[in-house]
Amino acid sequence: MSLKTFWKNYRFSLLLLISIFLGMITGAFISDKTISFLSPFGQVFVNLLFTIVVPLVFFTIASSIANMSSRKRLGKIFGYMLVVFGITSFLACIFMLIGVWIVDPVGHASIDLVEGVKNEVDLGSSIVNMFTVGEFQDLLNKSHMFPLIIFTILFGLSINLLGEEANPVRKTLEVCAKAFMKMITIIMYYAPIGLFAYFAVLTHDYGPAIIGEYAKSMVFYIVMAVLYYFIFYPIYIAMARGRGSIRSTLKRMFLPTATALGTCSSLATLPANLEATAAIGVEKDVREVTLPIGATMHMEGSSMASILKIAFLFSIFGRNFTSISTILVAIVIAVLSGVVMSGIPGGGLIGELLIVTLYDFPLSAFPIIATIGWLVDSPATALNAVGDIPSTMMISKLVTRSEKY
Repeated sequence: MSLKTFWKNYRFSLLLLISIFLGMITGAFISDKTISFLSPFGQVFVNLLFTIVVPLVFFTIASSIANMSSRKRLGKIFGYMLVVFGITSFLACIFMLIGVWIVDPVGHASIDLVEGVKNEVDLGSSIVNMFTVGEFQDLLNKSHMFPLIIFTILFGLSINLLGEEANPVRKTLEVCAKAFMKMITIIMYYAPIGLFAYFAVLTHDYGPAIIGEYAKSMVFYIVMAVLYYFIFYPIYIAMARGRGSIRSTLKRMFLPTATALGTCSSLATLPANLEATAAIGVEKDVREVTLPIGATMHMEGSSMASILKIAFLFSIFGRNFTSISTILVAIVIAVLSGVVMSGIPGGGLIGELLIVTLYDFPLSAFPIIATIGWLVDSPATALNAVGDIPSTMMISKLVTRSEKY
């Protein structure tokens, strides 16, 4: 590949990488006064992504379902989506388990255990809030994404069932979906500036805080996340499109990865994911149904983080983390955290509550888990968000193959 061709194919990715690197260097050395000047530039980028998420989810899902000629195909998409999400989260758990067996991620950390306040969690109410909200206007809040997705699916299906008389509405939904996708393209032109400022603020505010007794676990998680990214995602891509597509797909995954690392939000990364999968060539109805749902209930990074939290607590409290029953419970908790609880408001708290209660840890374990979760939030979010791309590619292949037989 000539230098000119390389620059043409990778110039935006390189620009983002340079912006992130310069942002981190800047944040490590500049003053509080200067960082306060930069902060709004990063926040503008994040706010633009968040404000587009709710209408983007509504119009893309509603348009895809309303225009779907076969409702049987919709059922296949949902069926394969659940299978792929479950299997990839399970594999992420196993990968992290192998890692904590080979490398002690804690060492001999000495952590002051302070009794935390155990927040009461009403599981029944949490499950109700996972699927529904009490008022229509609550659907417009990004904190209620899963109820919005349920509502949008029902709305799109209703339009689909109306037949030809709903054609004007179908056309409107399709045009609006295209308009919001075009907005994503416009917003991404600002990404180099936004990510530079955001990473500068992150490095300035939180860089020193990661130095301490938790550093080994955080570094361990980052290493495992990078290995998972470059081992499993290429495998998934090859399964979906063949080995020849690995390089081009990883290139398309760079912007979503950078966005996830900078914003620590799967929802904020959704626009970049939709743009990447469109460029890769994933069918419109598959990507516009799977990706918004994946942003709320497909969290490979969170599954890996759950295993690390459990291993960390077992080491801190001097307990054995090798029995079959202990490992099986850990896998169940981790998969639930990555697939089911991620869609429940306060789902992280429920997952942590399960860890503490099922393993009979004291209340002092809560602040420990919270700290681990905070430290690994950025790389975990990157896996959570970007993992939706190869998963969507596999779902697309499974749906297409099933229709041939």
